[in-house]
Amino acid sequence: MDANLLVTHDASHAGSAKDEVEKALKAVKQKAKFLKSDTEGVFKLRAANARKIVKSLSKLKSKKGMFEHTAYWVPIDKWVAANVKSMQKEIKKLQKGIKKTEKWKMDLHKRHFDMGSTEIIMKLTEVVDKPKVDLNSPQKILEVQIMGKKAGLALLGKDDILKL
Repeated sequence: MDANLLVTHDASHAGSAKDEVEKALKAVKQKAKFLKSDTEGVFKLRAANARKIVKSLSKLKSKKGMFEHTAYWVPIDKWVAANVKSMQKEIKKLQKGIKKTEKWKMDLHKRHFDMGSTEIIMKLTEVVDKPKVDLNSPQKILEVQIMGKKAGLALLGKDDILKL
């Protein structure tokens, strides 16, 4: 079973960050299972509804002391091999969820992967046939999380990601 929620944190405070994740989940009455992560600074979790967790936590963002060790909470729809062909194939499917009238952007986060960010983005966006790119206020985000040999992909609304 793959992770469907990634939470980034300061690797030097992993213990405190894990406590924070557990406390945050309890605060929104949700459960998630921590899975093995080979990437320092990233928790991989499996939850019944990752998007619901993120939306609920967004409402608590301003609560003092709630988020001190985690930085980024992002749902993942699908894991594929971290190679251009596999990622393009999945992005081609995901982009069908973007209407012609909607503004979109691609968010790329890569760890333990040799290809340059600009090159990856150029290759991955060439399969997207939606005209309205907006890097500042997109309605949809094609999320690409490359972690070594695997890439987590998702099509997200701007409220589906929690950035702290």
